[in-house]
Formats: sequence, structure tokens, C-alpha cells
Amino acid sequence: MSLEHLWAGWRREYIVEATERERAGGLSQDEAACVFCRLAASGAPSEDNLVVWRGELTFVVMNAYPYASGHVLVMPLRHVGPLSDLTEGESAELWSATQRAAATILPRWSGDTNFMTSVAETRVMPETLQLSWKRLTDAWPG
Repeated sequence: MSLEHLWAGWRREYIVEATERERAGGLSQDEAACVFCRLAASGAPSEDNLVVWRGELTFVVMNAYPYASGHVLVMPLRHVGPLSDLTEGESAELWSATQRAAATILPRWSGDTNFMTSVAETRVMPETLQLSWKRLTDAWPG
């Protein structure tokens, strides 16, 4: 199997920004090493941090490396391992946010599938992460 190359010039900005945030400090050693803790500490929802919604105990963020347009992650704000370590409140808010995220699925459109997946084994993202973020936040249930 030969190695395939896919240009992803937008990743450089992400890598530089993540490195600068890590060097700036403000998080414990464990949290600094955790991409999810850095996202939790990234502030209010914005197209820059791709946070779609923030609750008291959990938040929803777009996957910076999505499998499909609108792919989101729902997670607690607190650094925690297994789901069994969540508090009752975290668990309830996490499940509620997951249900809201499922109700906010971006609609598919004609022509969003093509030969690339089946022939080239490559996914094509038809819109920028920022446009997907706007569409998700606009559709997010109150």
C-alpha cells in the first residue's frame, strides 16, 4: 500500500495556536497535555475555538478533524477519565447535550457524496469548519 498525501494547509494555524496556548501556561501539567482540557478552557463559544455550546458542567465542540461536516464532541468541562467518574449532574447535562446535538444534525444536500470515498478512500469536506460552526450554532436548540 502506498502512502497517500493530502494537503491540509489549514492545520499549520491550528498547530501553531495550540503550541502557543500550551506555552502560555494556565493549566496543570495533566490538563496542559489534554487537548480536551485546553478546549474546555478556550472560552465562550466562537468560530475560533469551534465551541458550539457551553453549559455549567459540559460543552459541545466541533471536531477539528471531522469525519463528516458538523461532527461534534460532547464532553465534561472537568478533566475526568471513565464515564463512571462523572458526577450525577455532569452525567445528566452530558446526556442532555448529546440529545440536543443529535437533534441539530446538519442536513445533507444533493451532491454531497461522490466517487472520492469509494474510489480514492478520501472524505471531502464541502464547507469550512467556520461555516459548519455557524450553521450548528444557528440551529442549536434553545
